[in-house]
Amino acid sequence: MHPSHSPSGRLTALGIQLIEIHHWLREELAKLRASLDSPGDPGTGLTRELRAHCVGFCAALHRHHTGEDGGAFQVLAEQVPELRPVLAELSADHRVVADLLRRIDALLGDAADGRSVRAELDGLAALLESHFTYEERKLVAALNQLAGDPVQLLGVTPPTGAVPS
Repeated sequence: MHPSHSPSGRLTALGIQLIEIHHWLREELAKLRASLDSPGDPGTGLTRELRAHCVGFCAALHRHHTGEDGGAFQVLAEQVPELRPVLAELSADHRVVADLLRRIDALLGDAADGRSVRAELDGLAALLESHFTYEERKLVAALNQLAGDPVQLLGVTPPTGAVPS
């Protein structure tokens, strides 16, 4: 993925890129959940394409959270110490999300049916919506003051054309 650019060609502030990344992750999760609602061949469970999409989404989400924990959160903790309790809460959320991603991965490896995966993805969607909203509300302004490589600080950059909601 490439860094997000504004129409003037300047790099977009990191906080805005965070919103764009979250928007993209929300969209990908919504597509994945919708694809589980699409009728497939009866009795076949998840298709190979659906499994690949799920694995790809989970990997991107994991990279994003790992990047935040090892990048932006460390920098913010040093530069804005009053955010440390918020950062600790967000990192705890990341661990809960990682557990959910491991459960989803195990279901995919066990050739589970779409209903089991859908139940986990529904729980993940609810948790992420709360997490992303809180993170954006608490961190965007502080992130916009930082300079640095979005991949190192946020784990990923939004795909070209991602638009914040």
